[in-house]
Amino acid sequence: MMQPVMAALDLPVTLRLMSDADISMLHDWLNRPHIVVWWGGERPSLETVREKYLPRVLAQDRVVPYIGMLGDMPFAYAQSYVALGAGGGWWEDETDPGVRGIDQSIGYAELLGKGLGSKLVLALVDVLFTDPNVTKIQTDPAPNNLRAIRCYENAGFRSEGIVVTPDGPAVYMVRDRPPKK
Repeated sequence: MMQPVMAALDLPVTLRLMSDADISMLHDWLNRPHIVVWWGGERPSLETVREKYLPRVLAQDRVVPYIGMLGDMPFAYAQSYVALGAGGGWWEDETDPGVRGIDQSIGYAELLGKGLGSKLVLALVDVLFTDPNVTKIQTDPAPNNLRAIRCYENAGFRSEGIVVTPDGPAVYMVRDRPPKK
């Protein structure tokens, strides 16, 4: 990391759209043990990451990739997607075109447990709710991923129970669009 951890914690968390130039960094992150355990269980090759995560590839599946920034330092990956018609056995009962799903991971283990995940999720929620067509945001952490569940709760998500996904059981968590002021 470029900056001492404690000094970095006070920096703002923002998002920028991921670019092709971020693939090598994402590959590095996706191969770190703290991410591998929750994100597929395998260490992907650079070619696999390129084939799956290039922004134009993700756009074909209606996935929008972001890089979480801590000040001017990239520190996390995040993505949103249209839940309706996601395919592959995901959210087959969804009928609302305004529902967005989210996923994210922090690239540096030393930044875990410091509240940055909740700040990242809140930044993503803010971006998604700028679109008036977005009605609800959902996510699906593994039931034993207590850190992620706590992160989402801190970001205003509520649990609606356990669902079965193509990846196995998950805690279905949602955050509704805030009422208009």
